[in-house]
Amino acid sequence: MVKVIKASKFGTRAVSVLLTGTMLSGIPVAAYAQTAPAAPAPAPAATAPQTAPGAPAATPAVAPQRVIHSLRVEGSQRIEPETVLSYTKLRVGQAYTNETLDQALRDLLASDLFADVSIAGVETGDIAIRIRENPIINRVILEGNKTLKSDKITKEIKLAPRQIFTRTAVRQDVARIVELYRRQGRFAARIEPKMVSLDQNRVDVVFEIDEGPKSKVRAINIIGNNVFSDGKLREQMVTKQARFTRFFSSNTSYDQDRLAYDQQKLRQFYLTQGYADFRVTSAVAELTPDKKDFIITYVVEEGPRYKFGDVTVDSDIRDFDNNRLAKGLGINKGDWYNAKKVEDSVDSLNQTAGLFGYAFTDVNPEFNRDPDKLTMSINFHIAEAKRSYIERIEITGNRNTQDKVVRREIRLAEGDAFNSFQVKRSQDRINSLGFFQDKFEIKQDQGSAPDRVVLNANVEEKATGELSLSAGYSSLERFIIQAGITQRNFRGKGQELRANVDWSVYSKSINLGFTEPYLFDKNVAVGVDVFRRDYNSFNYLGDQRQTTYSQISTGFQVRTGVPITEYWSISGRYGLTYDQVGLDKATYYQDTNGDGTLDSCDPLKAGRYLCEAIGNRLSSVLGYSLVYDSLNSRLRPTAGKRLVISQDFAGLGGDVRYIRSRIEASKYMNLGHNWIFSINAEGGYIASLEKSRGPGIDKVRITDRFYLGEPQIRGFDIRGVGPRIQRINYLTDSTTGVQTLDPDRKNYIDDALGGRSYYLVRFELEPPLSGGARELGLRPSFFVDVGAVWGVAKPLPTAVFPVDANGKVLPINQQQFANINGQQVPLYTVPSTDPTNAGAVTTCATGFSATAGGTCSGTSTNSLYTIPFGPFLERFVGDTPRPRVSVGFGVNWNSPFGPLRIDIAKALLHAKGDDTKLITFNVGTQF
Repeated sequence: MVKVIKASKFGTRAVSVLLTGTMLSGIPVAAYAQTAPAAPAPAPAATAPQTAPGAPAATPAVAPQRVIHSLRVEGSQRIEPETVLSYTKLRVGQAYTNETLDQALRDLLASDLFADVSIAGVETGDIAIRIRENPIINRVILEGNKTLKSDKITKEIKLAPRQIFTRTAVRQDVARIVELYRRQGRFAARIEPKMVSLDQNRVDVVFEIDEGPKSKVRAINIIGNNVFSDGKLREQMVTKQARFTRFFSSNTSYDQDRLAYDQQKLRQFYLTQGYADFRVTSAVAELTPDKKDFIITYVVEEGPRYKFGDVTVDSDIRDFDNNRLAKGLGINKGDWYNAKKVEDSVDSLNQTAGLFGYAFTDVNPEFNRDPDKLTMSINFHIAEAKRSYIERIEITGNRNTQDKVVRREIRLAEGDAFNSFQVKRSQDRINSLGFFQDKFEIKQDQGSAPDRVVLNANVEEKATGELSLSAGYSSLERFIIQAGITQRNFRGKGQELRANVDWSVYSKSINLGFTEPYLFDKNVAVGVDVFRRDYNSFNYLGDQRQTTYSQISTGFQVRTGVPITEYWSISGRYGLTYDQVGLDKATYYQDTNGDGTLDSCDPLKAGRYLCEAIGNRLSSVLGYSLVYDSLNSRLRPTAGKRLVISQDFAGLGGDVRYIRSRIEASKYMNLGHNWIFSINAEGGYIASLEKSRGPGIDKVRITDRFYLGEPQIRGFDIRGVGPRIQRINYLTDSTTGVQTLDPDRKNYIDDALGGRSYYLVRFELEPPLSGGARELGLRPSFFVDVGAVWGVAKPLPTAVFPVDANGKVLPINQQQFANINGQQVPLYTVPSTDPTNAGAVTTCATGFSATAGGTCSGTSTNSLYTIPFGPFLERFVGDTPRPRVSVGFGVNWNSPFGPLRIDIAKALLHAKGDDTKLITFNVGTQF
């Protein structure tokens, strides 16, 4: 009820009563004349003369006809009087009756323009139509709505500013708002409309909304189920009972459409279990008195359980062998009846017919139920059809992408015989481009003749350009800043253009690339990359991460590829790279010439193996890859295989010579119910073509070897698997003098060396997700990783420490330097016999200077200043092909803060020296 609004039709009712009274005012008199007792007869002398027999009867008196003499409108403000009169049939000079005036009142009120209408001057014929106009709406105000935004409600209601206010419209809009809240499961929502009167006959309409709580499903009761428990049947439903553990679930609210869907889910479940007669006899949702919860009750009839009887195929198409088709359906006599298998069989027969060129095959399963034997025999009847041919291929929806980019991925041409496999393959190739929305399908429509088919590729383009500036944190590289621009469909020709810049504490890179997939519209791909990468290798000392060697690579690569068959292709590449590998001179170098210049790597500080790695070299590499690819998607495959065999030859000029061989294989399969299982295996070997570089030095340089660890094999730290050198310090007890190795691994200097051989196998299982989880961008998986890297020459010891008679390892004295203006100047010790500066440290070989590098005075002959370098043990570990195994769970999430990947993995098998890691994550955000 709208408050502050008077009864708008009171005037109508009053006028109607008034007119009715007027119209009936003569009736009581006539009635009285007919029912009153007869009066005494008058005297005969006064009697009127008698009418002669046969004379005509006297005509009764006729009431005078009422005519409208004048017609006027009173009370109009916005509406012209002529407009008011146009809604009635009253006209000056026209005769009128009470019924005519009543109809005029009804016509005026039906226009919804007036709040009150009356008619005066009924007796005289001077008709005055008195009106009170409905107010104009100034504003429509919503108060109290929180879960439903105002713009969503405004779209549904009809009232709006500058419209005429009517109570009918208000009631209708209240009903619309209530229905909106019921769709949200809020059945306790109350809407109270109010009207605020303003000047100039204007009003504000206010809807005060009490949303109330969301009506949950308190209980789901099932009556009549004997075979399956209530819990088992509730698992099949989308609607769930409200429980604390489902606090974030939206499926615990009541939804009438979902109720019908759940009935269908129950039927599907029973039909897959053999209960062909199952039905839901009733489904009732009762709202509790407080309107907070619903109680849903299903009454079901399970019926008997059936088995498959005879399964046959009856084809009217002569090309098919009925017996072979029946054997290939996967339905065996005596198995429990399963409606899903019947549906799959129909799809399989349609696909088979499509392979033979029949695009529009009608496969009709004919059921023969035996209620006595409880068997269900099925005959799949394939109706006669004509072999189809492609009449035309229509591509629509591609506003930016050129038509040829889509058409060249279609494996059929106009005039070819129809083939469902080629249609599916074309669909997969178009999806793999990544230019269009997911779930793209090629429609098959009837052509101009029964044997003609039209392929419709209606694509929906999505953004293919990416301009990003992001920052994040990685467990590998700490803080990361990335900037990049990529266009995967440059100029709508399918070309890829990209530029990327990455910066972190331990790596910096810039990469420019361009790829043309169809050179001169031929199926030949070409591409070029130009790059500069600055990478710092590192190890840990305690909790501190310290850089070991740096590698700066600058170069380019040219690529090309051509298909051999539909699934086989070959690609070639040539790259030229200039590598600069070095160590921090202030930390790892020493002066070997005595001239104050740090000219040589100090093995005691860096390790012999790192000293051997430094230097500049040019790599000229020519390579090829032989690829087999039948994956249904390059972006997120769910079926198919991929095999890559590749080799790279370094030695066409340059300083490096080797042959690197690799093989990769992947297989994806759908295990049913959208469980995706994948196996990814790879392995490689690098053989050096160079001469030996000395004892304990591997012919393959440290920067060219294979490495394993995070993120390739989860459960291990970065480069945490394979050959490595661990440097462990000796500790001497200050009390007993007993010498032992430091037991705390955090104090080890641990350097990964890589290997010449490796293998890696990853088993991964992706579970199906609900629609809500997919919308959130979640992609979880369970995995098992197996791998190893090995095969490197054992480095020679960095140093041989002296041992005393008691077996105690003694330190080595190491010369010390002072850094003066960027130069390393040797330090000296003044002899103890010097009378003035005995034992002082100075930069003077003769004499003394109180300041480093100052003028030397005196004649003392000084000795080199050295300090003992503590003894350590170098341990070469991890060089074994024994498999390392880890198991775990991970999830990708396209979060609002950017892409997030978390892996929790446990290393089950590892070798001595391997670095394990339980949790790894990577997150970035865009701004």
